[in-house]
Amino acid sequence: GDSISAAYGLETQRGWVALLQERLTQIDADIKVVNGSVSGETTAGGVARLPSLLTEHRPQYVVIELGGNDGLRGLSLTHMAANLSQMIQQAKQYNAAVLLLGMRLPSNYGKRYTEAFYNVYQQVAEQEQVSLVDFFLEGVGAVAGMMQDDGVHPTQAAQPILLENAWQRLAPLMSIDAMGDN
Repeated sequence: GDSISAAYGLETQRGWVALLQERLTQIDADIKVVNGSVSGETTAGGVARLPSLLTEHRPQYVVIELGGNDGLRGLSLTHMAANLSQMIQQAKQYNAAVLLLGMRLPSNYGKRYTEAFYNVYQQVAEQEQVSLVDFFLEGVGAVAGMMQDDGVHPTQAAQPILLENAWQRLAPLMSIDAMGDN
C-alpha cells in the first residue's frame, strides 16, 4: 500500500490496517496482519518491494492498495496495469489469495485519464481473476470531514469506513462471514 494504508498524518495504530488486525483479533481469527505500506509508493515501487515481503512473511492473503500515486503523478496507465498484474502474479506464486483495492482520481485530471485510470483496476482484477473493491475511498473521498486538509489523505474518522470497504471483499476471501462470524 501507499500513504492511505500507511495511515499518513495519523497514529499508525489508528489506521484502517490496524483496525483490521483489531477486528480479526476480536473474532478470534488466527490471522496476523503485516502492513508493508509506504507513503508515496507507486506500483513500480510495489513490484520492487513485494518479493522480499512475500519471502519474509509467506502470507495467505495479500491486499494491494497501490496506484493512487501513479495516477496523481500522471504516470503511464499501461505500466500501472502491468505492475499491478505482476504483483498479483507474485502473490499467487506464494499461493496467496489477493484483494485489489481500486481507486479513483479527482475530476481535475480530465475525464479521459480519470476513467482510464479507474478502468485499470477493473481490467486487472478481471484478467487476474482476483477480488476487487471497486473504489476503496467510497464514502470518504471528497466527503466533508473525511479527508485531511491536503484533500488526499483520509482522516481518523474515515478509517472505520475504509475498513468496512475492504472488509466486504476481504472477509469472504478469508472465508469469514462479513458480519465477523467465522
